[in-house]
Amino acid sequence: MTQSSKQAYDYDLIVIGAGSGGVRAARISAAHGAKVAVVEESRPGGTCVIRGCVPKKLLVYGAAFANEFEDAAGFGWDITGATHDWSKLIAAKDVEIDRLEGIYRTLLRNAGANLIEGKGVITGAHEVSVNGKSYSAERILIAVGGWPYLPDIPGLAEHAITSNEVLDLKERPNRMLIQGGGYIALEFASLLNALGTEVHLVYRADMPLRGFDEDVRAHVTKAMADRGVHMHAHAQIASIANEGAEKIVTLQDGTELRVDVVMGATGRKPKIDGLGLEDVGVALAPGGAVKVNDASQSSVASIYAVGDVTDRINLTPVAIGEGHALADTLYGNKPRIMSHDTIASAVFSTPQIATVGLGEAEAAERAEITVFESRFRAMRNTLSGRQEQTYMKLIVNKTSDKVMGVHMVGPDAAEIMQGIAIAVKMGATKADFDAVVGIHPTAAEEFVTMRTPRAD
Repeated sequence: MTQSSKQAYDYDLIVIGAGSGGVRAARISAAHGAKVAVVEESRPGGTCVIRGCVPKKLLVYGAAFANEFEDAAGFGWDITGATHDWSKLIAAKDVEIDRLEGIYRTLLRNAGANLIEGKGVITGAHEVSVNGKSYSAERILIAVGGWPYLPDIPGLAEHAITSNEVLDLKERPNRMLIQGGGYIALEFASLLNALGTEVHLVYRADMPLRGFDEDVRAHVTKAMADRGVHMHAHAQIASIANEGAEKIVTLQDGTELRVDVVMGATGRKPKIDGLGLEDVGVALAPGGAVKVNDASQSSVASIYAVGDVTDRINLTPVAIGEGHALADTLYGNKPRIMSHDTIASAVFSTPQIATVGLGEAEAAERAEITVFESRFRAMRNTLSGRQEQTYMKLIVNKTSDKVMGVHMVGPDAAEIMQGIAIAVKMGATKADFDAVVGIHPTAAEEFVTMRTPRAD
């Protein structure tokens, strides 16, 4: 950055969006000496902190006690009379989100970044307008994330809520229909079911979680059904209507379901409406994602994008990694590219799902593989009486012995997979797994004791 460029603009970098990726980019850029502004039209913290993974996980924790109470009887506990107050859970969640928003504001302030509150509109390659006032910058970073969308189904937009609104429901619905087969749909179906809501999960495919390993999909579908979630496969909503306080949902096969709340969880789209991208020549993918190269640079050289708005891998840690790499590259004299290979992920359904690497079908397209798997009833379930099984799977390259994919469905799957992900990222082989002495008795030790390949 030359001295003349510093004098020519109000800021070195303007970030639009104060979510995880934008805030990380702003903080690191400012720490490297850049003059930074962050524009946010809502609350600092973004999707993850304000209306996504953090509040959702707090609700997941709250719902988990219901499962613990149910299992406790087998261990001698009498939990008679235990009740749940939804409003108290929501109030406690709100207090925590307010606290985290304050932390995000403090992080920006301590880093020396200027927070500008209002909707940012890109009006030029180096110009952003907020509340009618223009600000110039040598570079602009788009980090606005995604937003839930509802398909064009009669009555859906009028009568359904999304994952945004479900977090603020004043009362827990007694009956709820969730449309969608993605991770958001499964997570809310699981937690509401555990708290006592009659949940109907409606999805178009034969199983939920398209894109996940097929055995994982089959296992979690059965497990959720066994826990009481009504699974409606190959189903679509034809229409929704009101009858008093009820929502009458008619499926395309004629099935009629009466519920209190309908939630659309059919996906998210980049939140680019009104941002002005097309007016300044920023190229977009058909779904509205900002097209970027490996360095997160758009078709306009001075404009960059990170996080869900690029629709690469829509996970908070990925957005953070992209933002950090960009800041180091532009202002830290440490050019680097964020790697999108071998990224672990989890679904906080009940039971939990965690995965790293490739699913079986994708791995088989790349190499000749050997599959190891284990299905077992966890020790705690022997006394609780719960029949649910844990599922684990290793996919191994038959030639190189390298572990290509690891998958798990069961309690603590996410915590277990974080450690496994390190090994897979480092290129561990099946022999490396075999050489590890397991911690006994744990579920995790199954990953290092699988010796016999699956018989196909």
